[in-house]
Amino acid sequence: MAKLRILGSGTSTGVPEVGCTCPVCLSTDPRDNRLRASSLIDTGDAVILIDCGPDFREQMIHLPFHRIDGVLISHEHYDHVGGLDDLRPFCRFGEVTVFAESTTAHGLRTRMPYCFTDHKYPGVPNIELQDIEVGKSFYIANTEVLPLRVMHGKLPILGYRIGGMAYITDMLTMPDESYNQLHGLDLLVVNTLRIEPHFTHQNLSQALDTARRIGARETYFIHMSHQMGLHAEVEKQLPPHVHFAYDGEEIFF
Repeated sequence: MAKLRILGSGTSTGVPEVGCTCPVCLSTDPRDNRLRASSLIDTGDAVILIDCGPDFREQMIHLPFHRIDGVLISHEHYDHVGGLDDLRPFCRFGEVTVFAESTTAHGLRTRMPYCFTDHKYPGVPNIELQDIEVGKSFYIANTEVLPLRVMHGKLPILGYRIGGMAYITDMLTMPDESYNQLHGLDLLVVNTLRIEPHFTHQNLSQALDTARRIGARETYFIHMSHQMGLHAEVEKQLPPHVHFAYDGEEIFF
């Protein structure tokens, strides 16, 4: 049985948002405290990190220290890649491969050239970029990973299917071909930003429609802002087998 740990379930500003005094940002329910979106998957064969945002160090510091076999990047926005330099301690186990499609990889090489130069200075993380393509499976150890096309507004980004689990973040729409690649899921992890519509992310109504169309046995929502409302109150409105994820939650599939 594989395990997914939600490292962060929040959107780019996190929750609480700096300077905000809304009920969600002042909530004492730990489920309303949301770091930037990221997850860690242990398939039994490989440990795979999905996205590596600016909260990565905080997300990992109290967890058992183990090798990370690969990092899957959805897109180059800072809240999904701002923690790549903090992979340094994990390079004690050897080189860490970061998988991204070519446009994202180019952005990372431009933004963090010191990490990807041929002649790295001491202390630079030992990470290597590997280009991947939509619809072409690849392997991390013996675990098969299928990149899926997802649209973040007008920006094409990646979701991922790993066995019976799919992880999709920052989605507004998704082509039919990607839906066709998501049949028979045990677990769907997908974004829902807030109640009201947004021009680049799904809102709650759209995410529920996506969950119904895919029909996974269990669906968990991530990448939520404080505008979603209080976890304890809004989750009561969700249908069976659909849940709000929270930081630190472990889900088996």
